[in-house]
Amino acid sequence: MRYRENASVDTSSVRDMRGGGGRLGGGRGLAVGGGGVGLVGLVVIVLFQLIGGGGGTGAALGGLAGLGQGEQVDNSQLRASCRDGGDANASVDCAVAADIESIQDFWSGELGGRYRPAETVYFSGSVQTGCGGATSGSGPFYCPADQLVYIDLSFFDELRQKFGAEGGLFVNAYVIAHEYGHHVQNLLGTNQQVNPGETGPTSGTVRLELQADCYAGAWANHAETVPDDSGAPLIAEISQDDVSRALDTAGRIGDDFIQKNLGNGTVNQDAFTHGSSEQRRTWFTTGYQGGSVDGCDTFATDDLG
Repeated sequence: MRYRENASVDTSSVRDMRGGGGRLGGGRGLAVGGGGVGLVGLVVIVLFQLIGGGGGTGAALGGLAGLGQGEQVDNSQLRASCRDGGDANASVDCAVAADIESIQDFWSGELGGRYRPAETVYFSGSVQTGCGGATSGSGPFYCPADQLVYIDLSFFDELRQKFGAEGGLFVNAYVIAHEYGHHVQNLLGTNQQVNPGETGPTSGTVRLELQADCYAGAWANHAETVPDDSGAPLIAEISQDDVSRALDTAGRIGDDFIQKNLGNGTVNQDAFTHGSSEQRRTWFTTGYQGGSVDGCDTFATDDLG
């Protein structure tokens, strides 16, 4: 994956809390995503049971919830370091900021006035959110209560070291695009189609996650043509090797892979919350090959792969 060298990178959708107190908001809500790993993958069902889904009061909070005493967001270093596509090609921090810009440009084009931009919080170690507390072990996630994406960028190292994923800039972009897929679901009210506490390979919870994978694939299909503010694409190239790496990662964050290789060695389909490895690869591919958001309706099919 390559970014256009002279393209400007807009970091305004990133809130860098790595040097701050690590606290935003604080309340109740549904944390969605987690990449299928860590804490969020476990607590998402509990949160569903508590609040009955991702819509409602949490989604109305919007934006940054205020910062407490001694807490700060400082984007000055990020702005200074991430000026153009060349910086994105050389730095994960800048690449993720560029991914966010491209992904949101795509969704603005798809949804028009229905799309409301969401910010991404870079944190380190732990963070308090509108959906409660989380740690780096949660993996990346989206919180509808404050409409923010959260990520500790060390997660990308964990994908390679713990999960054995091949990794790469496009893999990182796939992860971010998946979380923004949850933001789109929140804006469209898709969360309301999910029954609280439902699990299993064809459950509403799994359908949400597979649709987010498909949305990520649809963005990827258009990423080389989505214009930035200059009217030219921010992303210059996504190779077949990049796509293969993303599919490799999708296979390693499937419920069955995690249960078998990082859990007790037994696959329990009744406990699925994110989908099997095959399902996750299938729906990313559906989005990527078709390029159509309309083709990502995982709630309208009996065949999830």
